[in-house]
Amino acid sequence: MKRALVVLFVATISLPLALNLAGVDGADPGAENRELAAFPHVDASLSSVAALPAAFSRWFDDHFGFRSLLVRWYGESRLFGLGVSPSAAVVNGADGWFFYGDDKAVEDFANAEPMTDEALSNWRAAIVRARDWLRARGIAYVFTIAPDKHVIYADEMPPTIVRLGDLSRTDQLFTALQDTGLAVDVRGVELEAKSRERVYQKTDTHWNERGAFVAYQRIIQAVRARVPATPPAWRREDFVRADRTIEGLDLAGMMGLTRVLRETDLTLVPTRARRARVVDPAGAGATDELGRIVTEIDDPSLPRAVIFRDSFTSQLVPFLSEHFSRAVYLWQNDFDANAVTEERPDVVIQEIVGRHLYNFIPSPELVPKP
Repeated sequence: MKRALVVLFVATISLPLALNLAGVDGADPGAENRELAAFPHVDASLSSVAALPAAFSRWFDDHFGFRSLLVRWYGESRLFGLGVSPSAAVVNGADGWFFYGDDKAVEDFANAEPMTDEALSNWRAAIVRARDWLRARGIAYVFTIAPDKHVIYADEMPPTIVRLGDLSRTDQLFTALQDTGLAVDVRGVELEAKSRERVYQKTDTHWNERGAFVAYQRIIQAVRARVPATPPAWRREDFVRADRTIEGLDLAGMMGLTRVLRETDLTLVPTRARRARVVDPAGAGATDELGRIVTEIDDPSLPRAVIFRDSFTSQLVPFLSEHFSRAVYLWQNDFDANAVTEERPDVVIQEIVGRHLYNFIPSPELVPKP
């Protein structure tokens, strides 16, 4: 009996390796929101040979037999059995809502660490200096902060996470910039739209197309006030609603439950043709999350734009691009005077998500003097 148990134990722990040796990959790249380790490459160099054990270990950890099944079972048991998130990076909210819990997002919701006077002064200096440098070149400037999902759907956050302060860092920065007229606050339009329909994804960090649309309308309103040649924002009547059931998005992937969780994606289908096309990189889509995307419309009467952005602008790209003969989207939080000089835009739009006010420190000294 003991021998049989030993044989069964050895067979069980050896099965994942045996499956790998037989060419069976236990990973499911689509089920996790990260890039899995590749099989190590070994050449004649000593460095590649020395790195082989660690590289092989990383590959095996990501690809051993039954891995995706075990990850899914673990996630399901934690979420559905215990009611807790299987990932420290994801907060399990109410009514099927999930929130990003990493990158200081929880601290941002709790208003745990207000900005110091020095930090606020540094932010204001960076934005005002960018404005002055652009103004000297006849270029307009719009600055906006994309609200995290926990800002708009605070009522869906778990009651165990309490707010420690009344003011968020976003509140502080908008107040510090109030006299400049530069900052565009889209929180109000998001909250108003929320009363009619859902404007953020349940299993994703970001707003859906309908949330992005109302933010776009507010941003274009501000751009038009500075650059009158900008066409008016599209109206909601220019779209029809389309709802479709999709697999879980980025937060589901962080929990290994992409194939398990589902949600309704609330989209907008235009009733008139979009004119903007991605010209760089070739073959890219407007919402692809790339470091640089360039869109163009063959209409020289339209203004040109440079947009400094993060992931929240991805859903804005198809909307914003319809207003510019050339729009260059750069994935970076800091203002880049060299990029502006090269592109010679009529307007610069700078977007940053609220939680990044915790980790990103702007550099006013990098902006040349006017």
